[in-house]
Amino acid sequence: MTAWKTATKSAARRLRRNGFIGGGAVLLILALAPPTAGAHGFAGPLAWWLLLAFCLLPLAFSIHLLFDAALFRLAASHDAEEAGLAAIDDVLVRMGLRAGDGATRTLPERLAGCRRLVWLQRISLAAGMALYAILLLDAAGGGA
Repeated sequence: MTAWKTATKSAARRLRRNGFIGGGAVLLILALAPPTAGAHGFAGPLAWWLLLAFCLLPLAFSIHLLFDAALFRLAASHDAEEAGLAAIDDVLVRMGLRAGDGATRTLPERLAGCRRLVWLQRISLAAGMALYAILLLDAAGGGA
């Protein structure tokens, strides 16, 4: 197995894991927030809308990461690196997600973009968890 194929399969596995764990954490927060944090206290509707926004954002990033993992698995199914990366570009062009300009990004450039997505997912998930903690503390304090 070539080095690029190993790197691609490893990246797909990591992206898939980050997508599922982040998505699961968000869904857990969304499921636990209403019964545990309640809808009373000083945290009014704005806090709940912010919590929803900061939970939907990492969920969207998780879906994007799972899509990228599928693209990397597609690339790893080809024998040559150029063919695998061209297959990714072909899928993106056919779906209308990328312009067919003929420029193919390298594997390190694609991996850097995925790392950026993982960090954005983590930051937005941390913000959602902080908002949930605030709502939970407000409910435990029995705010007026």
